[in-house]
Amino acid sequence: MSRIQLLSETLASQVAAGEVVERPASVVKELVENSIDAGARKIETSIRRGGISLVRVVDDGCGMDRDDALLCLERHATSKIRSAEDLAAIGTLGFRGEAVPSIASVSRFRLATRERDAVAGTEILVSGGRIDTVRDGGEAPGTQIEVRSLFYNLPARRKFLRAENTEARNVEHQLYLQATGHPQIAFAFVRDERVVFQLPATTSLRDRIRDLHGSELVERLLEVQSRARSGGIEITGLIGQAGVSRQTRSQQLVFVNGRAIESPVLTAALREGYHTALMKGQFPVTFLFLQMDPTAVDVNVHPAKREVRFRDPGGVREAVVAAVRAALESGRRDWQGQFNPPPSFDVPPGSGSDDAAAALQLTSASPENHRVSPRLVEPATSAQPEFISPTYEERVVPRAENFTPEAVRRSIAAPQQFQIIGVLNKLYVLMENSDGLVLVDQHAAHERILFEELRRRMEEKGVPSQRLLLPQTFDLPPRDAEWVERNLATLQKMGIGIEPFGAQTFKIDSVPTFLNASDPVAFMREVIDGLRSASNNSSALRLGEDMIAKTVCRHAVKANDPLRLPEIERLVGDLLGCELPYCCPHGRPTMIQISHLELEKKFGRKV
Repeated sequence: MSRIQLLSETLASQVAAGEVVERPASVVKELVENSIDAGARKIETSIRRGGISLVRVVDDGCGMDRDDALLCLERHATSKIRSAEDLAAIGTLGFRGEAVPSIASVSRFRLATRERDAVAGTEILVSGGRIDTVRDGGEAPGTQIEVRSLFYNLPARRKFLRAENTEARNVEHQLYLQATGHPQIAFAFVRDERVVFQLPATTSLRDRIRDLHGSELVERLLEVQSRARSGGIEITGLIGQAGVSRQTRSQQLVFVNGRAIESPVLTAALREGYHTALMKGQFPVTFLFLQMDPTAVDVNVHPAKREVRFRDPGGVREAVVAAVRAALESGRRDWQGQFNPPPSFDVPPGSGSDDAAAALQLTSASPENHRVSPRLVEPATSAQPEFISPTYEERVVPRAENFTPEAVRRSIAAPQQFQIIGVLNKLYVLMENSDGLVLVDQHAAHERILFEELRRRMEEKGVPSQRLLLPQTFDLPPRDAEWVERNLATLQKMGIGIEPFGAQTFKIDSVPTFLNASDPVAFMREVIDGLRSASNNSSALRLGEDMIAKTVCRHAVKANDPLRLPEIERLVGDLLGCELPYCCPHGRPTMIQISHLELEKKFGRKV
């Protein structure tokens, strides 16, 4: 007797349902995507007991006639693709024709649909994959699907469902994704006869996010608008300002051609785009939309269509990194527009010695005068370059009484768009601008200034290196060895002396001077892993930046270091000239804006 047998149609449908229908949230996702593909302008979703007892999705889409309604219950029946060529260029959310029959096979299922111009619609009742009733229906134009008693015929699967509250939250998350990805559609969600949200259709993503997440978050988002020069990738959306982050990726949303997806390529691109703008262990808040040629992305790689594969992952990654950096740069311009420091600051009389005042005064003669530069001894003069503590004019620490209100009023010129008010706790510089109060962390600000200056100098001149007493050799796997051979020039620019020493063997005889690499081989492996995950256009010094950040942290002005007014003015001016002035190299904010409205609320002037 043959041991291989064909599965029954019912059992085959239940097996397929195991891949497509994991929980009530999967049912909602598939049905809402079908509604979107049907051209719906309004979608209402209702659930009971977390979706285990009932899931109902009602839309006002194109609807179906009786033949299509019956055919949609057959496996692999779809209106969205016709040939293998169509599979390579999918432009809809659904395309396999598996969702509806899979859902019907594990539930008590009701489908009611009607085309706009039809006199009557069609109603079909299905139990466990078997059609019970087909009759005329009188529902409104569109489609209504009810899924009751999910997994009633698969008690083992039902046991794996979570608590009703957990399943309801998963359903709500799916609807948040779909509502974010399609702001032009009105969404409503009803849980246990209670309206959770009702979102009107809007033409603006910002309005939709305001409806979902509140105005406080929207005010801290930056506009993203970019189109890759090659590859035809259009990137739009909103991302959080530097410092706006979460401990999880729950608000790191990315859509490709309208589909919410998870992609290691895009996750890495976002992390790199926010480089040094987020604290470690934090994740950015993003609502990012990629519009690209459907032939350049393969969505048929995951049963639930959560993952995609890009034909040119490197190009996609570079486009996302560039778009994120451009958006953060726009945020920097906004800050500069608010402060707009003049090319020179007047030193108030009586604020210090004449020599110190002259040394501290900024001029517009040279852009270099606008930076406080760390001094690095060149390798030619010393085998062991080291930092000489960079300070604002040799870190002259004046008496606290040098910073007086009278000196402040004399020093701030009328054309300036901000006014230094004072210093709080010998750490926070208080300033006033047209929007309210601005607090600057003097230590974090000085860290950012020193970090960017040192990185710029090293990129221009290369990283000074020190030779090892005994060169070391190490072996690499074939793929890593091939990568090292292609990137020898980059590694050498980072101050790493490395060269081939046989098949898949390399010799390392020098490392950067500012790195405390007690184990050069282990350090080298970290470098390879880190650089392989970085984009092609990243700085060759990316791996050294963590050490640079730690170094400048030690040499930046500290809390409780009192600064004179000219030093504070220079600090603010230098900070605003940085690429990312609003965060330190570790991702902590350097400046915080407190609006007039927030202050008025604190004092009870406004509700």
